[in-house]
Order: sequence, then C-alpha cells, then structure tokens
Amino acid sequence: MSGTINLQLGWPSPSLFPASRLLDGASNVLHSKEKTASSLIYGPDAGYEPLRRSIATWLSGTYGRGTKLSSDRVCVTNGASGNLDNVLARFTEPGYTRAIWMVEPSYFLACPIFVDNGFQGMMKGVPEDDEGLDIEFLRKGLAQADNGSSPNAPVRKTGDRYKKLYRHIIYCVPTFSNPSAKTMSLRHRQELVRVAREFDALVITDDVYDILRWPAEKSGSYEELGAVPPRIVDVDRTLDGGPNDEWGNAVSNGSFSKIIAPGVRVGWAEATPSFTLALSQVGATRSGGCPAHMSASFVNELLETGSLEQHLKMEVLPTYRSRYYAMLDGIAKHLVPLGMQISTGKPYTESAQPGVSQAGGYFIWLLLPSNLASRAAAL
Repeated sequence: MSGTINLQLGWPSPSLFPASRLLDGASNVLHSKEKTASSLIYGPDAGYEPLRRSIATWLSGTYGRGTKLSSDRVCVTNGASGNLDNVLARFTEPGYTRAIWMVEPSYFLACPIFVDNGFQGMMKGVPEDDEGLDIEFLRKGLAQADNGSSPNAPVRKTGDRYKKLYRHIIYCVPTFSNPSAKTMSLRHRQELVRVAREFDALVITDDVYDILRWPAEKSGSYEELGAVPPRIVDVDRTLDGGPNDEWGNAVSNGSFSKIIAPGVRVGWAEATPSFTLALSQVGATRSGGCPAHMSASFVNELLETGSLEQHLKMEVLPTYRSRYYAMLDGIAKHLVPLGMQISTGKPYTESAQPGVSQAGGYFIWLLLPSNLASRAAAL
C-alpha cells in the first residue's frame, strides 16, 4: 500500500542515517597512515582504545554527574545483542545460574539469546508496575529459586578463567522500555541494585534509548528536563558506598544502533574494571580481537569531532520529537474514541523542573478497550 509507514522497524529511518558524517570519519581514518595501521589490524580485546576513551568522556558528560568515568570501565562490542551473548558466556552457567528474570513485557528477541546459552525453560517473567518493576515479586521469586535444588557451585565453568559466575540474571530496559515505554523510577533503580546484591544477581540493562528524549509537552524545553536518569550501573557504582566486590552487580549494554545506524555494528559495555576486562576475554574475542574494530575507528571520529552530538541535536532529536507529537495526535484522533488508552507508567520527574516530565524512546504502549475480547483482538 503506497504511503504506508512500517512501525515494526526498530532503527532510525534511512533519512536519518548520517552517511556524510560517517564518510568523513572513514576518510579521516583511511587517509591517515597511523590511524589506518591501527584500525585494520586485529583489534585489542577491549576494543579500539581511542573509542574507549571517547565513550568514557561522552558517558561522563551524560551520566557522570560530575564524576569522570575511566576508560577501563568500558569495552567496545559489536552491539547490544552480540554483547548480551558474550556476557552470558562469560558470567553464567545454567544450573548454577538459577534463572533469567525478565521484566515483562520484554524485548522478545532477547529470548533466543538466552535459549542458545542453555536457559531453555529457565526464563521467568517479572511484571511491571507504574514505576517500571514489581520489586517485591522479584524478591520473592529470587528467594524461592535459591531454596531449590540447584547446585551451590559451578560444575563446568571452573578455575581461574571463570573467577565470577552469577546465581541470577535480571534483564531489563530501565529507560523508555522496549516495548512498554515505561521508565523505571529512581527509587526502584536503587531497590533493584540492593536486591541484586542480596541474591548475587547480575542486572543486564539495554541502555539504548536513554538520550533519545524530549519534553512530554509540546511547549516544553530540553533545559527543563534536567539530567538523564542514572543507569543501573551508575546506581551500582555509587549506592551505599559502591559495589560489594570488584565485579559489581550491573552491566550497561550500550549501542550506537539507535543514534547512528544499526549497520555500523558498534556498541559498548560498561561495568567495573574487573568485569569489563573479563568480558573482553571471551574466547572468540581473544582469538580474533574486538569484533567491530574498523567500524569503531570511524565512530570514534564522530565522537572526537563532535559530529555525533551535532547529528543528535540538529537532526535526530528534533525529528523524533515531532514524530512523537504527530503520533500522539493521531492516537487521540483515531484510537482514543474507540476506547484505547496510552499507558506508559508514572512519569520520571526526579531530575526535571517541577511539572515537567520526559518522553522518548521508540515506543508508545496502548491498552485495548476492556470490553474487547482477546479472541476478537487476535482475529
């Protein structure tokens, strides 16, 4: 059908791909003998060092709240999905790791990654509440799982190579969640970290939508929003004096797929230095080096020159913001009269000016009319 807009695609529209900026970045690298030599070899396990430094600087400005994050907390990945697989390979063993706890509704394509790592039948849903996560439901589930018959020590992954395995994995998208669009409150973020520490759980968060935000009201300004919500890894870094041990209980899974383009296949992980170092030592990476090495050098040029920041402020955010308001207008005009409702939870307002709330991400969650039978909806 001509003029149809496909809302199922989880990436920027081609009109927003920064092709000319990427071309400039690639040219800067490939016209420099020194940069070419360092970008076309097998990359360091932890990734292209200039990009690690650039990401650490960028994250410090976005989340640091006055703290400078060190580059040894960061390793370069080939995207959030590939890195999720690596985290599971390095820090879990099905059986000793009791379960995968997934906030529901959840990003459905994460499930095959868990299955491929041996967690078939071991994925458990945790319902959302208006603040993003039912903490008490999770706590009870973790306690019940720990009272089961699972082994108390790893069976296969032993020795110095596997210095840390977690008993539980908690997977969520805390900010503008996929697909519910909810943002977890600061209170729940802190409670989640405390629960993870109590039950030896690793919280894996896909932090891919955080900076794609704007005022919920058309008349609002970006300055009124305040700071970006802290990631779970930020809370773990600072809460109650910081992590309980050198490994911590959170890893941030970041990606440039939503802010540059998915085809660049570049992302990053941030956690404690010990965790990040171990993650970069996955067997395939030790053999072949960082899996996104050349692309990482191009992306670094966008960060170092400020080109990425310009792209976000001048092109991506204004476009997403206008499309968001247009979508809301369309929903109000065509769907609300049919009994449908928008449900994105309690607004996150901890860092904003009074009366100001944020919107953002890729999703708007709609509730069907209560009198609409599920069978009819399926048809």
